Amino acid sequence: MMPPAPDAVAQPAEQLRYARLLDWGTRIGLLVLLASFAAYVLGLAEAHVAPARLPQLWQHPVGRYLELTDSPSGWGWLALVHRGDIAGLVGIAILAGCSVLALLALVPLYLRRGERAFVVLCIAEVAVVLLAASGLLAGGH
Repeated sequence: MMPPAPDAVAQPAEQLRYARLLDWGTRIGLLVLLASFAAYVLGLAEAHVAPARLPQLWQHPVGRYLELTDSPSGWGWLALVHRGDIAGLVGIAILAGCSVLALLALVPLYLRRGERAFVVLCIAEVAVVLLAASGLLAGGH
């Protein structure tokens, strides 16, 4: 007996919603990464650290690199988002966080169906991602 054709398999609504939002989030994140990189290499946005300095700076540990370049740590990069070499972090943040919106979009579906365990799991996953992104777990910083 032959398995059903791939287009004949019905996908649950939550899988389709999650996949659609994750797909759009990754597309937007990659587009932002490409646009910010293009602005950086084409000189359309001034760099925080001049590209000519990078080879001599890359040899240092991250703490020393941040000190030598007067670069912020944690979420301090947001203040420098207008700089070409920092702007790419927006795309990375979108890619890292697009699952949060996709998970939150599942909550109404699960609530309507009375699937409280899945609601709790989605919210717990979102909480873990947000806690990790908050910097509270950085230990001593």
